[in-house]
Amino acid sequence: MGRTRLSGGGPGAGRPGASADAPDDESVETRISWGGGCRGTVIIQGAPIGGRRRPERIAAVRATTTVEGVTTVLINQRTRSRAAAGAAIALSLVLTSCAAPGSAPGGTEQTEAAPGFLAVADEALTGTGALTVQLDYDTSEADGLDPQTAQTDTSWMIMGLVYETLVTTDENFEIQPKLATSWEQPDDTTYVFTIDTTATFSNGRALTVDDVVGSLERQVASMSVWSGQMGPVESIEATGDDQVTVKLGSPYAPFLAALANTPAAILPMEEVNDGSVDLTTTMLGTGPYLVADHRQDESWTFTANPDWHGGDNLAVQTLELQIVDQESTRQAALREGSTGMAKFVNIDSLSQLGGNEGLQIVKQTQSDLYYVLVNSQKPDSPLNDQDVRFAINTAIDRQAIADIVFAGETTPTGITPSNLPGACRVDELPSEQAAIEDARATIEETGAGDVELDLIVDTANPVMAQIAQLVQQQLAEIGVTVRIEQFDTAIYTERVFSAQPGDFDLSISWFAGYSDPSMVTKWWNPEQAFFNVGFTGVHEDLNELIAEGASETDPDARAEVLTRLCASADEYAEMVPLVHRPSIIGFDTTAVSPTIQSNEGYGNILRNIADYRIAGE
Repeated sequence: MGRTRLSGGGPGAGRPGASADAPDDESVETRISWGGGCRGTVIIQGAPIGGRRRPERIAAVRATTTVEGVTTVLINQRTRSRAAAGAAIALSLVLTSCAAPGSAPGGTEQTEAAPGFLAVADEALTGTGALTVQLDYDTSEADGLDPQTAQTDTSWMIMGLVYETLVTTDENFEIQPKLATSWEQPDDTTYVFTIDTTATFSNGRALTVDDVVGSLERQVASMSVWSGQMGPVESIEATGDDQVTVKLGSPYAPFLAALANTPAAILPMEEVNDGSVDLTTTMLGTGPYLVADHRQDESWTFTANPDWHGGDNLAVQTLELQIVDQESTRQAALREGSTGMAKFVNIDSLSQLGGNEGLQIVKQTQSDLYYVLVNSQKPDSPLNDQDVRFAINTAIDRQAIADIVFAGETTPTGITPSNLPGACRVDELPSEQAAIEDARATIEETGAGDVELDLIVDTANPVMAQIAQLVQQQLAEIGVTVRIEQFDTAIYTERVFSAQPGDFDLSISWFAGYSDPSMVTKWWNPEQAFFNVGFTGVHEDLNELIAEGASETDPDARAEVLTRLCASADEYAEMVPLVHRPSIIGFDTTAVSPTIQSNEGYGNILRNIADYRIAGE
């Protein structure tokens, strides 16, 4: 495996036991070397600067040289505060994959094809044909194919090929028409939708307002995860042949965003009610595609809906989704031309595939985020103490996780995903402003360092273990000892989400980020979220801010509330957001010309498939 060494070349940096006295904003020279084409063991050495080493201080690359396969990058590193004397830190992080030599650390540069888009379909291509897309996993829902109870982004995406919602989101997370051609708001709690009654279900029956009313009522009554996202719905009624009116009990800013995802899809309620369609086994919608075949955990085949109200110019007439769990196998298929498009999770795919002729690899910013759970409910745990939890939060360096684990291909976030409008600033969080020395002192004064804490991760996602290793070493810097344990999904879920209280100290997982900040923040209220009652407490002040953020409809006022909300959650430090979960999309330019948004809130890499064009036909 390759070996990367990052060592400070400035005053007192990189020399064990040395001290430094660098004034604010002074440039410190740092060398970063790597070779062999592998992401091997990363070692970071150097005296802490201002109590912590933060890779965001990197200001500029000064020079790059390669000798005998080892590349050295000389950078200017901006110090943020006066350096403190102390023992040098030595962090090691074992990364498991080998990557082709790529760009210097700090992220792969990519240019948008148009504002808000990583790729835009070439309208000059007029051919039609088939497209194969490889995904990492299939739908796997307790209620089968019922979209209203679907909980994973892959399920939302696949079901969204068949079903449609009243509205959708665009590249700026703004709400756009879909089955609702328009809507009005006579007041803050009333929404009047005009329905496209020219739309038909794939069995030929026309969409009616009764389908819309019945679908929304069914969702609100479902007690599903998404029913909680719908907000305080008081009534849903048909107020005209093509008009549906929804009344809320109080203003709810995320309402339209909640209507924009597949769980709020409009269903064929006549067939559902008469029993001729079982939604758990059959998909019948108004969308652009029909299901031709499905083999669980193997593949889906879709054919174009000839009666789709969105038009008859779908270039992708046949869409095959292949489920391939191994990242390397999906990479090989894209190289060999056996798939036209593929989704990747490992950021190494950017460098491993980037040099292949005819392939284009893009990094889509998802609102999904990784986080650390800090269990405050386990009896006799030092984590019952909020000061200890906040010290741990202070020690966690989000930017280092982004730069080291993800090679700079993601960004830090607070509890409001940083790519959403109105999100709070990560650098203004209390934990980012706090001093690492104070965190270390808290651990020493409380005796929390005398107890070894377990940090458990799910083996289904290898990057979790990589994050855990770096967190382990960051916490060691303040005197907290962490033991990493890895479990399969069943055991992990039982210990974290089923056990009451949770059977763990620390854990790493990820959230779907959605398309509105308040859709995420409600998970910090266990009385609304339910899944976290075993490891988080109820905090009335925080809950009031969560409710206020959801009910405030003025953008400026709402941003101010969300800033206070982020700070409060950060101080309680029970669910600590880290970085965005990146999504890598690769496609063969000789097979397909897709439209791909730069930002995505619901994990739907096929959101714009109706605009795709087939190449080479």
